[in-house]
Amino acid sequence: MASTNDLKNGLVLKLDGGQLWSVVEFQHVKPGKGPAFVRTKLKNVLSGKVVDKTFNAGVKVDTATIDRRDMQFSYMDGEYFVFMDMDTYDQLMVDRKAVGDAANFLIEGFTASVAQHEGEVLYVELPAAVELTIQHTDPGVQGDRSTGGTKPATLETGYEIGVPLFITTGEKIKVDTRSGDYLGRVNS
Repeated sequence: MASTNDLKNGLVLKLDGGQLWSVVEFQHVKPGKGPAFVRTKLKNVLSGKVVDKTFNAGVKVDTATIDRRDMQFSYMDGEYFVFMDMDTYDQLMVDRKAVGDAANFLIEGFTASVAQHEGEVLYVELPAAVELTIQHTDPGVQGDRSTGGTKPATLETGYEIGVPLFITTGEKIKVDTRSGDYLGRVNS
């Protein structure tokens, strides 16, 4: 239990019948008339839905303990992603739903942050940018600007992104894991 006066960004609250909500932002408001209150923006940990919620100042709220561990992606086992804890060498099977869009950028050996609550995997978080190799892309044709100077390229994970015309097959590039955008070449 914590008070609304103890709220801070990133804190996970247990509200609405046990649902987990992460505090995105909060503001303590003391109006001229009436009692103080705390205005918050909360994000549902599982669905990603964002809501605004107002609490009276000093009200007790349930907090949830989220265990975030850096784990190494080992391999795919059917529909499950197998991660290994590098400290204990324990393996953890994570279903595709919990991995989410991170699956587009995972290759064996990558380290990701796996968040758990009471033994249940909530989500898998990758670094903001990862380095991947272009598995296939067509050669860029000089003067082809109908696509804004980009062409489709398939990464080693099978995910397709838009890259500049000068990128060739086999090159290593940096990709933003949040948006899936090309960030630049990797200097070898």
